[in-house]
Amino acid sequence: MNPTQGPVLAIDTAAPRLQLALLLADGRVDESVEDMATGQAEAIFGRIAQLLARNKLGYPDLDRVVTTTGPGSFTGLRIGLSAARGIGLARGIPVIGVPSLLALSLSVAGPSTVLLDARRGEAYFQIFTGAGMAVTAPDLLPMALAQAATPPETTLISTPFVDVALLAQYGATADPATHPPEAAYVRDADAKPQTAGRVERSAT
Repeated sequence: MNPTQGPVLAIDTAAPRLQLALLLADGRVDESVEDMATGQAEAIFGRIAQLLARNKLGYPDLDRVVTTTGPGSFTGLRIGLSAARGIGLARGIPVIGVPSLLALSLSVAGPSTVLLDARRGEAYFQIFTGAGMAVTAPDLLPMALAQAATPPETTLISTPFVDVALLAQYGATADPATHPPEAAYVRDADAKPQTAGRVERSAT
């Protein structure tokens, strides 16, 4: 973190947990972590207000906002991204998007492989040489293929819950130009176009 930089707010709602962290100007990190499979949209701004208040801060004190971008829960990602973008727009501060698999790798100093159960017999998969240092692109693979492709010398990360304090620290120095706050689903959304009853236009 730049010593002249103000507080950084980190948000992670990609998994069934509402995770917030506030990286303070002196380097300390205060966290708010609550298991929450539903209701994140209703709770998020209240929890942010509590986190800021207990550090005697307000939204005008923030220098940037950091959020995970997925893959993860479609609904959860939309909640975190919308909150981060809204704060960034209102305050005129940078919003940093961090892919969730990269965020998970931050907890391991050496080589790691992130392998998350994506259901349907598939896995989200990415290999890192160090914290935040990817050597493969994020991918969606059949579970058996992902397990077979995991290098034996790497630390296996199979939890979907990022260390939100490390997310805040990473986001404090990340380049906004290379970390856009845009969803990285990896798997396409399940929503299908509503075509029932549609009348095709005449070609003439």
